[in-house]
Amino acid sequence: MSAVIIESGLVHYEALGRGRPLILIHGWLGSWRYWVPTMDDLSDRYRTYALDLWGFGDSDRRRGGYTLSDYVALVCRFMDEMGIVRAPLVGHALGGVVALRMAVESPERVEQVMGVSVPLDGMSISRPLASFSGNGNDILTRVLGRRQASEYPEVQLEANKTDGLAVADTVRAVMQMDLRRDLALITVPVLLVYGGHDPLIQKPEEKGHLRWRDQEDNIRVICLESARHFPMLDEMNKFNRLLRQFLDTNGDLSALEVKEEWRRRVR
Repeated sequence: MSAVIIESGLVHYEALGRGRPLILIHGWLGSWRYWVPTMDDLSDRYRTYALDLWGFGDSDRRRGGYTLSDYVALVCRFMDEMGIVRAPLVGHALGGVVALRMAVESPERVEQVMGVSVPLDGMSISRPLASFSGNGNDILTRVLGRRQASEYPEVQLEANKTDGLAVADTVRAVMQMDLRRDLALITVPVLLVYGGHDPLIQKPEEKGHLRWRDQEDNIRVICLESARHFPMLDEMNKFNRLLRQFLDTNGDLSALEVKEEWRRRVR
């Protein structure tokens, strides 16, 4: 276990591989752990860092609640501690929101952003997640349902360490936002990836949020049709290859594509 002290709080992280730095930020359900297959796949070319945000995994909880700006500052401070000046960010759900906000607030620190299952506004968040109050245990089962929750041992393993207020506070904050406004301000390449059967986050095509998509050359939306809320696990090979493609694009997102021969994960 690796950890650093940031603002008098312990922040847990794990790192793997050698090469260019890459930051992975988890979402509302789980912790750093479900990034392990991605970290392992990229370890030949990248030094991957996956941290637990405050209130998740083995990082400390925060008294007084949780804000998105605190999480953006946390990622910036974490990069400082690791000696990373600038890096690509890969964020899932809450982590994707944090990555996009960081690209707006601290653009000099961000090379690229892959946002996975990111709600562009409050209407994109399903009722089970939007109505979560922060009280009680077994967050994963309460939000996803028992059957789907059991299919993600990587997530289940640490989901119950989560401070429910970290979920509730940040979900409420995102529900008041319109991230399309942030996208209009971002100049680095942005790839938004969605699962075609995500029960928690609706992809933009279903909400009519495509106006900016054809106007901005630095933004691309791709749907992995067979995936649900965790594309990095549901469609592991496709996701990892797509991420490699994105990191190699040099800004030309038109070349990105998902090939049929990239086989789906077998459970």
